[in-house]
Amino acid sequence: MITLDELLHPITRDQFDADYNDRKPLHIPVGEGAPKRALLDWDGFNALLDQSSIWTAQSLKLVFNGQPIPPEQYCVETRSQSGPVVHPSPAKVQTLLAMGASVIAGDVQDLTPELRALSHRLAREFAGLVGANIYCSFGGVQAFDTHFDLHHVFAVQLEGEKTWRLYENRAETPVSYPLEDPELRLWFAETRGKLKTEVRMRPGDVLYLPRGWYHDAITTEGASLHVTFSVTPLYGRILFRLLESAAMQDPAFREWLAPGDTDGDRLGKQLADLGRRLADLSALPAFRDEVLMAQERLIPRSAPYALPERRALTLFRPTGLTPPRVAGPARVAVEWALGQPQFALEDVIAQFDFVSEPALKEAFEAAIRLGVFKPL
Repeated sequence: MITLDELLHPITRDQFDADYNDRKPLHIPVGEGAPKRALLDWDGFNALLDQSSIWTAQSLKLVFNGQPIPPEQYCVETRSQSGPVVHPSPAKVQTLLAMGASVIAGDVQDLTPELRALSHRLAREFAGLVGANIYCSFGGVQAFDTHFDLHHVFAVQLEGEKTWRLYENRAETPVSYPLEDPELRLWFAETRGKLKTEVRMRPGDVLYLPRGWYHDAITTEGASLHVTFSVTPLYGRILFRLLESAAMQDPAFREWLAPGDTDGDRLGKQLADLGRRLADLSALPAFRDEVLMAQERLIPRSAPYALPERRALTLFRPTGLTPPRVAGPARVAVEWALGQPQFALEDVIAQFDFVSEPALKEAFEAAIRLGVFKPL
C-alpha cells in the first residue's frame, strides 16, 4: 500500500509543507530506481468498469472536446430485483470512446484496497474530505478546458502519458466559481494568464496542484490513464455553523437587536458585545474540540469485514465512581457511556466516529484503570 511519504518521495513531508503545500505546483518524476507508484493498471480499470451495476450517470461520465455527453446518450434502463434502474451501457460507452470521448470514473476512493489506503491516508494527513476520480483519454483529445479546482489535487499517472499545462495565474483561496457554464469556460480562458510551464506525465509520475491553480491537460498520443485525489480540508466558514449552536446557549444572542434607525448607538454597542462574546467562544477549548470533531467527520474509519467471523464485543458497565477529567473530543463519548447501564467499547467506537479512535481508546483505558467502568 502506498503511503504519503512514498507518494511524495524523494520530497520529504517537511519539504512539501514548507515549499509546496497550498503554495505552488510540484511535479515528481518517477525516476530510475524509484518504487512503482501505479495504483491501478489497464486490467484493473477494465475490471472496475465491468462491474456495470455499480456505475450510474453521476459516477461514470463521458466528455467530448470539453463538453459533457448527456447521460441519455450512453445510459439505458434495465430491470433488477429492486425494480428498474438506469446504468451506463458498456456497449454505448465503448462506442463513444471509439469516437474520441474520454471517460471519468468518479468516487472510486474505496473501490480497491490500494485506492482506499491512500485516500484514507490523505484524509488523515490533511484533515480533509478526499475523493478520487479515474480519467481515461486518448491521443489528441482534451477532456476539460482550462480551469482551476477548489481543492488540493494529487494526480498520479497510471498508464500512458499526458501533458499538463500550468498557467501563471492562481485564484486566491477560491471556495466557489463566480459564474455558471457556459460563461465560466470563457472566464477561465480570459483570466488564466500566460502559459507558465508544461509537465509531461509518465507512468508513476505525481503532480500536485494547490487549489485555484489554472491548468488543463491533453493526451498527445496513445491512451492515458490517471487518477486524481481531491483533498478538501475545512476552512473558516465552518465556524459560522459551529458558533451558531454554541452561541445560542448564551441569552445575549437570543435578545432582540435594537432598532438601528432610531437607536443606532445601542445597536452598535450590542453588536460589539456580541462580537466579543463570539471571540471568547471561539477561544474556548470546548469549541476547539468541536472543530476537531468536524474535521474527524471527514476522515473515513476503516472497519474491514472478516466474515464469517463476528467481532467479539468487550462489554463494560459504569461503577458510579467519579470519572477522570477527559480532555478533548473523547469527553462526549465518556459522558455518553456513563449514562448507559452497559455498553460495548466497539459500539462506542462505531457511534462516535467523529472522535479519533486512538483518543477514544486512550480515554476509556484510563477510565477502566481507575475503576470508572467495570468489565462484564
